[in-house]
Amino acid sequence: MKIDRLIGILSILLQKDTVTAPELAEHFEVSRRTINRDIDDLCKAGIPIYTRQGQGGGISIVDDYKMDRTLFTNGELQDILAGLRSLDSVNGTNRYGQLMEKISAGSSDFMTGNQSILINLSSWYKDSLASKIELIRNAIDMGIELEFLYFSPKGENRRIIEPYYLIFQWASWYVWGWCTDKADYRLFKLNRMEQVELSANRFEKRNAPMPDLSDEKVFPSEMKVKAIFHAECKWRLVEEYGSNCFTVTEDGKLLYQGDYTNKEYLISWLLSFGEKVELIEPLEIRNEISNRIDKMKKNYEKNKKDKKDKKNKKSKREKV
Repeated sequence: MKIDRLIGILSILLQKDTVTAPELAEHFEVSRRTINRDIDDLCKAGIPIYTRQGQGGGISIVDDYKMDRTLFTNGELQDILAGLRSLDSVNGTNRYGQLMEKISAGSSDFMTGNQSILINLSSWYKDSLASKIELIRNAIDMGIELEFLYFSPKGENRRIIEPYYLIFQWASWYVWGWCTDKADYRLFKLNRMEQVELSANRFEKRNAPMPDLSDEKVFPSEMKVKAIFHAECKWRLVEEYGSNCFTVTEDGKLLYQGDYTNKEYLISWLLSFGEKVELIEPLEIRNEISNRIDKMKKNYEKNKKDKKDKKNKKSKREKV
């Protein structure tokens, strides 16, 4: 894109005393005539550029304009690079890295070293995720409705939305848009979206608000939870909720206290610890977990009995 090239040219001129048009043309893989037009555009934008002919000549910015020779500090460029590389990790390309090379052109040591922050936003679903993100971005840019099959705890159904924002939050990707079915803004998790496609309908963009993704809004506290964990669960509690979520009891166990919104998620989370946790409160959830464990036990006992019966029948046939 032309704007990328103009930014790249300006960055080079701010970092080098002089550069020639052929050098710029080769760097950006365009003709010398295109570079000359770009220089004219920069001049029209108020950038004080001058050229010198002959040996040692070239294109420069007047000295008085070079009080700050870079558009960004090295630290700022490092942060931008980390962000752009994280986007490349999602779509599996080097498109954003190439853009960074244009922005940081002229700083030869920047792209090769001193990169202390690496961000990978891909997931186990990266093969399908990249195509979804690209499709949703196109829908947002072109103002086209999205249609998809959505899976939620309440079941699965077709949804049509006007997409406005792609969001990476809580280690997952989401799209925020106006749901035509609910007549309101909704947040949809990309991993739960299937058969995603562009609709035949364009929409006039609304003055869409930024989504409120605060914990108080998305995860309002509805249940006060108290549970006792074995000491070997400490690493997981620290990883998931921080070291302040529990206190150590006299017998070395961990008393966990927290707030929960979703009952099903709470039960699944507790069951994932097996016998190493006991829920104390809420009492009704404790009773429900006990009932579920009884049902699970019956399933395993039934399987065990079926295997035993099958083994006995086989033994009888062999005796006959």
